[in-house]
Amino acid sequence: MKKLGLVGGVGPASTIEYYKCINEGYQKSLVNPAKSGENPPMVIDSLNLAVAYDLVEKKDWENFTNLFVSSINLLHCAGAEVAAISANTAHIVFDEISAQSPIPIIGLVDEACKNAQIQGCKKIIVFGTKFTMSSSMYEKKCAEYGIEAIVPTESDQETINNILFPNLVAGIVLEQDKIIILEIANKMLMEHKADALVLGCTELPLIIQPGDLNTMLLDTTQIHIEAILRYILDSEIAVEK
Repeated sequence: MKKLGLVGGVGPASTIEYYKCINEGYQKSLVNPAKSGENPPMVIDSLNLAVAYDLVEKKDWENFTNLFVSSINLLHCAGAEVAAISANTAHIVFDEISAQSPIPIIGLVDEACKNAQIQGCKKIIVFGTKFTMSSSMYEKKCAEYGIEAIVPTESDQETINNILFPNLVAGIVLEQDKIIILEIANKMLMEHKADALVLGCTELPLIIQPGDLNTMLLDTTQIHIEAILRYILDSEIAVEK
């Protein structure tokens, strides 16, 4: 089994979810009773969310890239054989990070688009930070899979971003925020006749949950976690069988 290096801290709530779900997924994969209680090998580097956010605000993409490359190098030195970044926004510079990484990186956006294609989606709405929504990264990647990705208006992007920061990234869900974000989602789903809503920020599942909307939810956190598990468990599954 491959040792995972997880770049976390951006934000803390989603990092906890990654750690919890990767461990739970590993436990469920075990068929050998003798291995019950084991955890998968993993190291985490928790970055400073305020530093990362400031670099994105300034559009300082070079130092933003360096922040994640340095983290992956640190994880590699700690024995990680494959890496994952627990944040959508970081994937704006995924190609640049990947080109400088000493180990493979399991990309969140690519896995989300693959999943949307598997689900038969032709048109999707994408929510995330204002940086994610304005970056065109989902539109470009989805197009490779024959899917049209649509983001909110600039005004609605700002509204969603203000819900994410500072409350949601700290794990705080306010009822009024939930009402507002669901109104935007319903409006867009009806207007564009979309097949699904992409929760393109790892904190969004805290506020938009199954049953809240009459549509398919593509939770990029869970999609990414499942892809991570498939990758790190590949050799373990072969042994267990």
